[in-house]
This record gives sequence, structure tokens and C-alpha cells, in this order.
Amino acid sequence: MEHPALPFLKRDEKGKVVSAADAVKLIRDGDTIATGGFVGIGFAEEIAIALEQRFVGAADEEGAQAGHPRDLTLVYAAGQGDGKDHGLNHLAQPGLLKKIIGGHWGLVPKLQRLAVDNQVEAYNLPQGIITHLFRDIAAHRPGHVTRVGLGTFVDPRNGGGKLNARTTNDIVRLMQIDGEDCLFFKTFPIHVAIIRATTGDPDGNLTMEKEALTLEALSIAMAARNSGGIVIAQVERVAESGSLNPRQVKVPGILVDCVVVAKPENHWQTFATPYNPAYSSEIRARAGSMPPMADGARKIIARRAALELEPNSVVNLGIGMPEGVAAIANEEKVADLITLTAEPGLIGGIPASGMDFGAGVNAQAVIDQPYQFDFYDGGGLDVAFLGLAQADKNGSLNVSKFGPRLAGAGGFINISQNAKKVVFVGTFVAGDLSVECRDGKLAITKDGDIKKFVDAVEHVTFSGDVARKQGKTVLYVTERCVFQLTPDGMALTEIAPGVDIQRDILAKMDFKPLILSDPKPMDARIFAAEPMNLRETMLTIPLEQRFLYDPATNHFFVNLERYSVTSEDDVTRIRDIVTSKLKDLGRRVYAIVNYDNFTIAPELLDSYSAMVRGLMDSYYAEVARYTTSGFLRMKLGGALESRGVAPHIYESAAEAQMGLKEIERTRN
Repeated sequence: MEHPALPFLKRDEKGKVVSAADAVKLIRDGDTIATGGFVGIGFAEEIAIALEQRFVGAADEEGAQAGHPRDLTLVYAAGQGDGKDHGLNHLAQPGLLKKIIGGHWGLVPKLQRLAVDNQVEAYNLPQGIITHLFRDIAAHRPGHVTRVGLGTFVDPRNGGGKLNARTTNDIVRLMQIDGEDCLFFKTFPIHVAIIRATTGDPDGNLTMEKEALTLEALSIAMAARNSGGIVIAQVERVAESGSLNPRQVKVPGILVDCVVVAKPENHWQTFATPYNPAYSSEIRARAGSMPPMADGARKIIARRAALELEPNSVVNLGIGMPEGVAAIANEEKVADLITLTAEPGLIGGIPASGMDFGAGVNAQAVIDQPYQFDFYDGGGLDVAFLGLAQADKNGSLNVSKFGPRLAGAGGFINISQNAKKVVFVGTFVAGDLSVECRDGKLAITKDGDIKKFVDAVEHVTFSGDVARKQGKTVLYVTERCVFQLTPDGMALTEIAPGVDIQRDILAKMDFKPLILSDPKPMDARIFAAEPMNLRETMLTIPLEQRFLYDPATNHFFVNLERYSVTSEDDVTRIRDIVTSKLKDLGRRVYAIVNYDNFTIAPELLDSYSAMVRGLMDSYYAEVARYTTSGFLRMKLGGALESRGVAPHIYESAAEAQMGLKEIERTRN
């Protein structure tokens, strides 16, 4: 069914190309409008300004009636604003909006005020769910079914995403499928879609060659079209009909009703950058080094968090404190070992920050935002680094609402609930905090006065209870300590050297965390002036993967190449791993041990050789060892000899294998 106002739209030889003022006249009182954008990327600023001007009564050639359209419902996924006046802040006119369903509220303070002052009905739903709702609306599905949001403030048992007293209607409900709890988000018609592209033609075909992201423009346009609504598209320029490459058309003209050419100042690539060809992948940026992070709490936190990076992992970094992980990855020269992603569709490359957030340079791919959330919701992220604003004894987090301050969840719920590992990063307390690293220890020169670890969070943006049921690995990293989520709650696992557990940690929490054993000191490299040599650590094979038993040959392979034994804990771990793999075999094995580039602290040689002696007595029939280092053969051989172990160490793997075969042949 055609939109009832379309027949009255002035058209000429320009086809669907109209002014912004004419386009917004099609919006009727009570309409539901959906807008695309991410911060400033892909947001139709020219159309938002025109809608604002029409409502407040700015004069036009026909003297449009002020105060209309009114009582609109606004639906948007990502935050679309600059934290001041741009973006959706243009629509914060009393009477213009009746209801707001938003994914992120932190960049739209003027909309926040309407919600806080109870002037509109207001909901906060996860960003990914809203992007998926647009597709479900387009397909005329009854609703969107998902596990995302269970246990959070979106769960109807915890408020159903409602943000104020005026908001009473339920738009999400709990349901069960095969005995499993799920959330159902009911679909609704979209009457007006407002999207943005780079180039349009008189037929309404749209390409996005200069846009930093493609976002959910296609999904919103389909939702409006199949709801009997209209699609208004802002562009930078108009091309001749039939001249656009069909493979580059992101939104086909059959979906678009109005094409509005924006003034240049209202079509910046982001709210901070008029145009950067690297953001649209027109050019590849030179891989210059990022400036090193300044010393302080942020760098300490980012360094500790970066220790959770693993080679070939797919990573999401939240805005703010988590951005420091990218800086450390650059300093430690490990950025090429991981793939960074951002929720609006960026895969690979280097994500931008600030008002450019969402864009990136040297990306491997840019996909539509709903598909990125498909990937995230399905567990595609190996690790996510997200901000830590407020946490409680159950391990739950609040980053979305603090008294009258409404930030919203954005993509936080989708990402934190579905990433395989989540690392929350933030200072231990809020306020005026100042720290220094002195002689490898943390010195708190001025402490903040606002507790962030509270008995119960005000708003559950991340559910510790749901995470425990999932068996998810969750860390909470601060400058002075590290917590980990356990089946019984939040446990204190690491403490910075120089920190007093009672004075600096427990006294500044509203609850006492679990202390299962003596917390170990945080890695000393975090507090040193020199780099952490993270690349070498990441490329080093994890200890658990260095032991392999072949039942066909009864050979046990131990690969200690490039491994460093630096503590008694390392010695104990090696013994425990070997024991776990061999104790139930019921026979002794023939072992081959690779000691190439192996290092061990001199003071640990005696305990290490004693451990080896114990393993030989219990599990080994014979052992062949090898290393190309003559020095190590001498030092380690001498230590083993002192424990009654044959000191001979071969020079190569081939020699060791031949030696072991000879021993086996003799014994058999």
C-alpha cells in the first residue's frame, strides 16, 4: 500500500530528488520513524535539521504549520549524536516525540533529558536486537526471539528495558522454547525510514562509496517499504539514471521514495572528520606508529588486559578505557597477530576513536551491522574488552544507568553475553585517582573516593548469574588488582606489588570478595618501564599444548623450545601436566624432550632437576633430550647428573630420536 502523502509530493524531471523540507512534510503525526547511523557515521544530519525546523515553525515558501509532525515514535540502534547538539539531539523538541526505543543514549543528552523528565515513553534495548528487529519487520515476522538480554535490565523480570515511570507498556516478554528461557521482542510497523548514502540517482538507487560504514540502511529501508511506509535518503551527490554500478548499489531504488542532496557541512563522514579516504577504504593508510600511552592507571590496566590476547583471536574493543588495549598491542608489536572488530561492521584494521569511533583504517572487510551482530551473538568473538563502570558481588556490571545519568547499553549486552571470554577494564575506584610505578611496584599517590565495587548494581547490563551458568571466562581488571568470576561469585586472584590488600582493596569495596588462596602478584612486567615482550609471549606455545603422547609408538613428546622457567610455579606446572597425562596409562613411556632455546633461572636448576628425577622414577622408561645450545647442555646436564640422571643431552632432534630407537631396540 502506498504512503498516503506520496501523491502530493512535488516531482519533476529530477525524479525522486527532492528538498529536505519537502521530504519531511511526508512525516505524519504519530508515525514511527527509524534512523540509521553510528555516532555521526551514516547519520542523515540534513534531514534531522529539516524535521526540527518544520516542527519549531521555521518559515518556508508555503509557511508550513509549526508543531507538526508530533507524537512520533523514534527507533534507532546505535548512538547517533555528538554528545551535544548534532544527530538525534535535533529531535529533542517537547511534543515532537512521544516514544523512544533506543540502543544507546550516551551521545544524545537532549533525548536523555526528555526520558529523565518523564516527557516521553523511553526504552533501552540492546543495539544488536534493534538491528535484527529491522530485518524481522521487513520479513513480517511476529517478533525477534533471542537469548540476548536474559538476566539484564532488558529481561521483563528486571524491567523489560523501561527507563521511566511514564513507560508502562511491555515490548519484550519472557517465553520458553523446549524448556529454555528466551526473550521475545514484538515487531511493529516502520512508517518512515531515514538513511544516508553517498550517491543517489533519480530512480532512488543508492551507493555508499565514501561512507565509513554501511550499517543497517538496507534493513531499515526494507522494514519501512514492507510496512507501507516511506524511505527518505540523504546523499552527497546525484548521478544520472542507469550510471551506477549495480554491484555497488547498497539500497535499490525500488525501496527509496525521496533522495535529498545535503549541504556539505551536513554530510561529514563522521562528526569529527569531513572526509578521510582511509575510512572508506579508498586508500590504505601508512601503518604509522601510534603515540605511546602515557604512564598511569590507564596504561597499567591496558597492559594487564593485553596479557589476555592470544594469536589469531577475533577481538572487540569497547570505547574508552578498552581502547588502551589497541595502543598496547601497537607498542608491543602484536597488532598483526589479532583481528580487531567493531560492532557496526568493521573487521580487521585499526578502529578509530572519539567522534570517529566506528570507522577504521586498513580494514579487511566492512559488513552491514545486523550481520556483525549475527556473528557476535553466535559466539564469533574470542575475547571482548569492555568498560568497567560498576560491579557487584555476583559479578554483574552496570554501564547503562547511574541515577539520572542515562548512558544506555549499546552493543554491550550482545557482546558481553556472547564472547567466549570477557575482560572488563577500569579503575578500581572513580574520582581523582593518581598512581605511579616505583621500582616495579604500584604507588597510589591519590585515591578516588567513589566506590565502583558495590553490593548490588543499580542497573544490570551484564548478568554474572547468566555468565556463571554459561561457564564463561570473565575477568575484572583494575590498576591494583584482578578479579575473576567463579561459580561462587567474584574472587580476588591478583594483587599489584606494593598494594595493601586491606587498606587499598577491601576497605574500598562494599562487599568482601572470595579469596580462595593467596592472590598471586600481578605480572611484574606491567609495572616496568620497558616493553613487556608480549609478542614473544604470544608466539610462545602455551605450556599445556607442549606435551603429546602417541599410543601407537608409546612415545611422549615434550616441547620446551623457547619456554622459560622463571618460578617454582613453572616447575610445579610441568610436573602436574606430565603427571595428568601419564598417570593412568599403566606403562612407562619413552620420552623425547626439546630444550632448544629453553631458559631457566639458575636458582631453579636444583628443584627442576629434582622434578625430572621424580618423573623418571614414576613414568619414564627412558628419556632422550636435545638442544643446540652447548651452554645449556653443560648447565642442565650437570644439574641432572647431581640428581642421578644420565647427563647426556643430544645436539639435535634427529640424534635424540636415533638414540632413543637404539635404547628401545636394545631393551626389546
